[in-house]
Amino acid sequence: MAKRSGKIRPVLIVNGPNLNMLGVRQPEIYGRESLGDVIRACRAEATSLGLDVEFRHSNKEGELVEFLHAARQGNSGIIINAGAYTHTSVAIFDALQIAEKPVIEVHLSNIFRRESFRHHSYVSLAAQGVICGLGSQGYLLALAAMKKLLNKGK
Repeated sequence: MAKRSGKIRPVLIVNGPNLNMLGVRQPEIYGRESLGDVIRACRAEATSLGLDVEFRHSNKEGELVEFLHAARQGNSGIIINAGAYTHTSVAIFDALQIAEKPVIEVHLSNIFRRESFRHHSYVSLAAQGVICGLGSQGYLLALAAMKKLLNKGK
């Protein structure tokens, strides 16, 4: 695992546009949990796995790219729900490539049971795995998978 001063670097969990509206936006699709609820659950799961986590959210593509650039030096892996940028952003794909970290893509809904424009993901091209359609549980599964990916790299 990537280390900083003898300590394992945190896993970066990045959330893109509109995810700050979880619990309010289309709860029949995205659930009733808030982003704060998801963060709390991820912190608890990370602790049980012996991982540190760092959270970032932005509705702005350029800020997401900056978070991913910083991950190159500051994080051991990336879990990302890029929201709508999943389907449109070559810049986020490029930034994930630049980061040179293991990546797991997460979506709350099953993007393949939705509108056809959601079936394509630029993020998937940079990801070791994709978890979709399991609601906030997907983040917890991604943390467990990331732990295994990081342990392989030892």
